[in-house]
Amino acid sequence: MQADPGGVPAWLVFGLILGVAGSLVVVVLFLVAGKLFPAKRRARGVREGGEERRRAEIREYLTAIDESFAENHPVAGQDVAFYLPDRGVAITFDARAFYRIERSPTAPVLVEHELPGAALGRRLPFETPDVSVGPEPEPEPHSPVDPTRQAFAELGLRETATVDEVKSAYRARVKQVHPDHGGDEEEFKRVREAYTLAKQHAG
Repeated sequence: MQADPGGVPAWLVFGLILGVAGSLVVVVLFLVAGKLFPAKRRARGVREGGEERRRAEIREYLTAIDESFAENHPVAGQDVAFYLPDRGVAITFDARAFYRIERSPTAPVLVEHELPGAALGRRLPFETPDVSVGPEPEPEPHSPVDPTRQAFAELGLRETATVDEVKSAYRARVKQVHPDHGGDEEEFKRVREAYTLAKQHAG
């Protein structure tokens, strides 16, 4: 190619123009993708809002039963929502943290975002007094009436399933939904949480 009168080769000018055009295309694609796929950000915001509401309810419940607690406390290398030092109990919303703490001396309790704080007493591994905390919680729209029933259903089991049946069904479901096998991260998380809850209530 011939150089232009200014001494710059034509191929260099062409390459610069092509590079700028390519950069503009990438920027436009990112902007369009941000507009087309905002749902995950919204869902995360809803989940975080639900967690904050549950934290407030759990805080109120633990205060009502006169149980000392620490918030956002490290246990077995995991940050948990609440730690009850007098009982050695960790309360978490994170299934991964639950599994890791399960192998430590601390007793973990997994709480779903849909579980009202006043219902926590049924999950705790010690006797709790009957207390009335605030007004009766209203059911949330589209939230499951019975999280335990939904956990068994997620694994394709009846509520009378044994622990071994729960483990077997979990292994089969994980093969279907694991992100490494082309599954969806959200569905994988739901299956893990369902397994934790179903295992706690299995016969």
